[in-house]
Amino acid sequence: MLKQETIKIIKSTIPVLEIHGTAITTHFYKRLFAEHPELLNIFNHANQEKGRQPKALANVLFQAANHIEHLENLAPAVATIAHKHRSLGVKKEHYPIVGEHLLAAIKEVLGDAATEDIITAWAEAYGVIAAIFISTEEELYNASAWAGFKSFKVVNKVPESDLITSFYIEPNDGMTLPTHQPGQYVTIRVNIAGEKYDHNRQYSLSGKPSEKTYRISVKREEHGKVSNWLHDHVQIGDSLDVSAPAGEFVLSSQAETPVVFISGGVGTTPLLSMLHALEGTKREVSFLHSCKNKNLHAFGDEVRPLIAGIENGRFLVKYSDDEGRLDSEDLKQHISEEAEYYLCGPINFMENMKEQLLMLGVENSHIHLELFGPAVPLKEKINM
Repeated sequence: MLKQETIKIIKSTIPVLEIHGTAITTHFYKRLFAEHPELLNIFNHANQEKGRQPKALANVLFQAANHIEHLENLAPAVATIAHKHRSLGVKKEHYPIVGEHLLAAIKEVLGDAATEDIITAWAEAYGVIAAIFISTEEELYNASAWAGFKSFKVVNKVPESDLITSFYIEPNDGMTLPTHQPGQYVTIRVNIAGEKYDHNRQYSLSGKPSEKTYRISVKREEHGKVSNWLHDHVQIGDSLDVSAPAGEFVLSSQAETPVVFISGGVGTTPLLSMLHALEGTKREVSFLHSCKNKNLHAFGDEVRPLIAGIENGRFLVKYSDDEGRLDSEDLKQHISEEAEYYLCGPINFMENMKEQLLMLGVENSHIHLELFGPAVPLKEKINM
C-alpha cells in the first residue's frame, strides 16, 4: 500500500507527465542502453527508432499516475504488457535497472522541478508497480510451455500474397507442441549477419491451434529489417529461435455467442487462427476483411471454405482500390446485441472500425483489439 502523501505527490505530477512524458521516456531509453547495451538483445530496435516504445512507456507512467489510488484498474494493461515481456524474456532482475534509470531520467529532464519529494514518491510507486508486473510475469513464466527460446526448423515456406509469406515451423528437438490459444503470438529471435545485437519480432500464430506445426505469416514491410530478412534469406531447413505462445487477445470460449472478425491487411492472421478454432461451429460467425487489392489479399482461399463449412457463417472482403473501405453500411449487416467483435489491423483501421461499431450501438466491452508492437492505446492523449 502506498502512503497517502505519496499518492498526493504522484497525482500532482499528472500535468507534467502529460506534457513531458515522452521526453522523459525517450531520455530514459537512451540512458538505459548506454549503460546496459545488452538489453538491446531484448528490445525491438525499430520501435525505439520510430519512437513507439517511448510513447508506450509514457502512456504507462501517465496511466499509473491517473490510477495511483486504484492500481487494480491497470490490470488489463498489465496483462497485455506482461505477456509481451514474458515472450521477449524480460526478467525480474531487469526491474531495478529500469527503475534506477527511469528515476534518473525524470530528474535530468525536469531539472529543479523534480524535487526530492517527487523522486522519493515515484521511487515508492515504481516499487509497487514493478512488484505487480513481476508477480504477473512470474505466473506466465511458470505456465509457459518452455523457458526462453527454443530452436525451430522451417519445414515449409508459402507465399500467401504479394507481400505476405507463411513459415511453417517445428521444434528441432521433436517436442510435441502445446495447443496455443487462438489469437496468440510467438516471438522470433534472429541474428542478422553484420548486426551487433539480436532482433526480436512478435508474429501471430495464423494456423489451426491443434496442428503439430506452428505457422507464422509475415508481411514484408518496406523498411522492415527482420521481415525482409525472413522473406529473402530464411529457407526450408533453416532454424529460428522461437518463444512459447503468449498473448491475451484470444477467442472467447462462450458456446453460443455470435462472433464478428474484422481485419485489415496482415491483421487477418490472429483472426484466421480463431476462425480455424471455430471450424464446424453452430455459432454465428462473420469474417470481414479489407485490403488494397486482390494481389495483396492473403488467405482468401483458406477463409472461404472455412466459412462455407459453418452453418451460420458469412464472409465479406472489400478491396479499397476498387470498392472503398469497410464502412458502417457493411458493419450494420453483422450487428447483434450478444456478438463479440475481434479487430486487428493498422491502428487507423481499428480506430475507424471501433468508432463505427460504437456508433452502431455495440458495447465497448464487446470490442476486442490486437495492437501489433508496443501497447499504446488508440487515439493516445499523451503529448507526442
